[in-house]
Amino acid sequence: MTEVIIKESKDSVAYIYEKPIVLEPIIGEFEQSLINQGLVNIQKMDSSLLVDLKYSTQDNFFEEDVYQDLENAYLPSEVAQMLIIANTKLQKISPKYRLLVFDAVRPHKIQRILWKALDSLPVNLRKAYVADPEIGSLHNYGCAVDLSVYDIQKDTLLDMGTTYDYFGYLAYPRKEDEMLEKRLLKEEHIANRELLRSVMKAAGFRTIRSEWWHFNSTTLAFAKSNYSLIE
Repeated sequence: MTEVIIKESKDSVAYIYEKPIVLEPIIGEFEQSLINQGLVNIQKMDSSLLVDLKYSTQDNFFEEDVYQDLENAYLPSEVAQMLIIANTKLQKISPKYRLLVFDAVRPHKIQRILWKALDSLPVNLRKAYVADPEIGSLHNYGCAVDLSVYDIQKDTLLDMGTTYDYFGYLAYPRKEDEMLEKRLLKEEHIANRELLRSVMKAAGFRTIRSEWWHFNSTTLAFAKSNYSLIE
């Protein structure tokens, strides 16, 4: 779309030219609610961060799009700053690498949907994969992020040995030595995971024992005391 602009010189000769009009992207109700709750779009803080929200697609463990038109990842600004530090450290290791975010803040209402999607599992087993919404997840406060490493030269994710949201021991950091010994994981998979862990830990994030892709910026107790629950 262009805007027609007419100018006249001192000799009353009219000149007409077209100026492109840059349209601001339309923000949906869901995304606007995140902004209203004080969260920031991480790519507006660092455009080199990559985003592929899996819960805004059907490429997830229960094959349902629950984020609808949301395609941007949102976090509290201080958590986003930590992520930027990790992404910068990754690019210093190799300019061809970028962090790619699968999930950032996850509103509490979405947590309930994920919990229900696994209702065929016993509660104790279900908690290994999805946080009980009655207790809450760090994602619900914007204090957790799921991500991997993307090679922009090869146009592909690094091979971590499993996909995102894989349910099983192959995804467990605490089981990596055992899986390697059984030849179910390769040295390459471990090295790629260690690369991701190294930059995230250097930026202040913490790992968990059951998902190589999940990192916390703080504890749940601290988040509940210092951050708002995102609905």
